[in-house]
Amino acid sequence: MRAIGAAPAVAAVTVVTAVLVLLEIPRATWFSTATFSLVVGAAALALMGAAAFLGSRWKFLEPLFGGLDRVYRVHKWFAVWALVFAAVHFVFRAESEAWRIAAILPLPRYATRLVRQSSLVALGLIVMLALNRNIPYHRWRLWHKLSGPLFLIVVLHWLSIRTPIALASPAGVWLAVVAALGAAGAAYKLLLYPFFSNHAEYRVVRVEPGASSVHLDLEPVGEPIAFTPGQFGFLRIKADGLREPHPFTLAARDRAGHVHFVIRALGDYTQKLGRELRPGMYAEIYAPYGRFHRRAQALREVWIAGGVGITPFIAWLADEAGGGFDKATLFYFYTPGREFPRAAVIEDLARRRGARFVPVADGPGSRAFREHAAALVRDDPTAVDISFCGPKGLLEAVRAVLKENGVPERNLRYEYFEFR
Repeated sequence: MRAIGAAPAVAAVTVVTAVLVLLEIPRATWFSTATFSLVVGAAALALMGAAAFLGSRWKFLEPLFGGLDRVYRVHKWFAVWALVFAAVHFVFRAESEAWRIAAILPLPRYATRLVRQSSLVALGLIVMLALNRNIPYHRWRLWHKLSGPLFLIVVLHWLSIRTPIALASPAGVWLAVVAALGAAGAAYKLLLYPFFSNHAEYRVVRVEPGASSVHLDLEPVGEPIAFTPGQFGFLRIKADGLREPHPFTLAARDRAGHVHFVIRALGDYTQKLGRELRPGMYAEIYAPYGRFHRRAQALREVWIAGGVGITPFIAWLADEAGGGFDKATLFYFYTPGREFPRAAVIEDLARRRGARFVPVADGPGSRAFREHAAALVRDDPTAVDISFCGPKGLLEAVRAVLKENGVPERNLRYEYFEFR
């Protein structure tokens, strides 16, 4: 099944909402500003509910969108377009003399107006918090938890305003279902996720700092989690100042059930993790998530890693049940002196598993990368499976090289690096 992308998902929710709303009002008023305001207002509510629903991290959503990284991407664009539509909705008055209007949940006039203004502020806060990368993660996460309660204000605005959409109509049922799903998803994530999600407790047994990264070794306290190499988990350290969970790729799991992480010190939290984490501390791992699986049935595999994006490929190479590494070539883009693990360590692991290793220390414009990549795909560009994990800039450079050599875009698989 083909994964649902952000653009088709936003379009689908918007079109369904628009069609159902138009069926509730006289055709003669369809091309008025009042109808336009009504449609985009209803679409904003539907998109906000869909965004809250996707934020729940329910496992059954991953196959529909191609992994949790894609789920969060769609979640973000739902919220962005919800704010755009809401802003347009508040510019024009969504009332017409030709409509028969009534409030689903009548409130006093002052309360209705207060809820109306508060709903726009709520939407603005939700999207601002979601997109503002200047907010430190621990503060961002705390404020982002308010998204669910703020969404309820938007729902109350819909119920309290005078509208031609009756609750029992197809459009009313659609909006009610989306709002209910959004409220359920927000409530689960805010209140129930720690109790019902798949997670396990671990103890830190080794902390190995590098120049710009840290390697963690954690042993299970009870039953260990089961995961497929290439997946990731949310790591939550049980210590003051380190409690907020962050997503990291699960680098390996040994026979004793130990879990390994290779974490790049890119922000305040990860730098603090390298400084303050000590053996003996306890942690929780919420996992597994992601669908970055190896396609071992491919005739030829090309793995491309940038920086800490090497982590899932370490997991693939360390997989004791894996095989067929002789048809895999690993390109490792790194900055000399800042790579962790060192390129020599990755090369030794690849050699022991029978995979070819190509270190690239001179950036995406590397002549060695271009020549090696061209040689690998020369015989049959359509028979090569490309797996990529790294920063966005490198991904675009890799795309350009593959396009030059006739490799179809569908042969390239990758995970998004960031959730915010």
